[in-house]
Amino acid sequence: MTADRAAAKPMKSLDDALAQLLAHATVLDGVDQVPTFDADGRVLAQDLVSHLHVPPQDNSSMDGYALCCADLTDLARVLPVSQRIPAGSAGTALAPMSVARIFTGAPIPLGADAVVMQEDCEVQPDGSVCIKALPKPGQWIRRAGEDVTRGAVVLAKGARLTPAELGLAASIGMDVLTVARRPRVALFSTGDELVMPGAVAPEHMPPGAIYNSNRFFLKALLKRLGCEVSDLGIVPDQRDATIAALRGAAEHHDLILTSGGVSVGEEDHIKPAVQSLGHLDLWQIAIKPGKPFAYGRVADAHFIGLPGNPVSSFVTFLLLVRPFLLRLQGAAQWAPTSVAVRADFTWPRADKRREFLRVKRNPNGGLDLFSNQSSGVLTSAVWGDGLVDNPPGGTVVPGDVVRFIPFSELLG
Repeated sequence: MTADRAAAKPMKSLDDALAQLLAHATVLDGVDQVPTFDADGRVLAQDLVSHLHVPPQDNSSMDGYALCCADLTDLARVLPVSQRIPAGSAGTALAPMSVARIFTGAPIPLGADAVVMQEDCEVQPDGSVCIKALPKPGQWIRRAGEDVTRGAVVLAKGARLTPAELGLAASIGMDVLTVARRPRVALFSTGDELVMPGAVAPEHMPPGAIYNSNRFFLKALLKRLGCEVSDLGIVPDQRDATIAALRGAAEHHDLILTSGGVSVGEEDHIKPAVQSLGHLDLWQIAIKPGKPFAYGRVADAHFIGLPGNPVSSFVTFLLLVRPFLLRLQGAAQWAPTSVAVRADFTWPRADKRREFLRVKRNPNGGLDLFSNQSSGVLTSAVWGDGLVDNPPGGTVVPGDVVRFIPFSELLG
């Protein structure tokens, strides 16, 4: 097929491209046993079942006095203190017509059915307590199993673990968790114009050279997704060098990820190199920024090629590579949540592609637009705190309600 005919192929919608990509993402074999302390961001490989109630017994949610409501007949009842129950200890059965001094988290003694917080009590000179507020049965008592019941699935297989989930796992006694194996990803860039920061001082940069920024944010994004990353550097724009890099990367990795070199120019060697070792589909995806995207196989490894422009590479990673990597780990949830937000900007230029505009929330609850939406302006992604998902042919005027995807939904 000639380059002209390839360029004339209909563009693929983002939804179709994502569905086709995820169809290739079978869950990786193998699991890891990791300490709960170290499991942040990992994906559970099996259901987490509680073997106890949380809390394990009825306990006080306040510092105060445990009592039996039936022992009180008026608001000025004075009762002796029969015992003291701090957290971490167990009291004895409550003596009739008495109260127990109790502290937050301490077990409720047998015979007590309420707690009066200490602010509603007055200690008398003889040590007895005047109850100034008449309680109701169950007041300030946390019931056994109120949070988690014995036998309940507290976290399902495929859950991506966050700090809250780690705390919940610890609350049922789990010090080690069974999680999906980390994807092994080989990362490299192509392009003779690329220079690594530190290799050449800015004032000595040759004409046409640019610093390689894509590898820095791609490596960080991969690590946030729990991947083991091998950074293979910059591969020269030479067919033999590209083939050698791909062949070596395929031996010990689940995914090879590149940026640049996935178009049809004479110096773009990724496509023929991958095809010589496996197979490759070069997609033109109807999104902006983005569009050129490649998926294929090199031996047993997946291959994904991202566009070279930094914002295109950044956005296509978030929209396509991120869900692919989560699916490899068996994650049940990978789609970001969008919210309806008021636009405080104008976007008059309708495009046939689905656009992802870099925006930022303003103090008035609306969204402001970065002034330059070029795919080469990485400052737009730094300034913004999310993307507006603008449909094909869509324009925006102030006051329109748009679909906003916060970066917080995409960057982890």
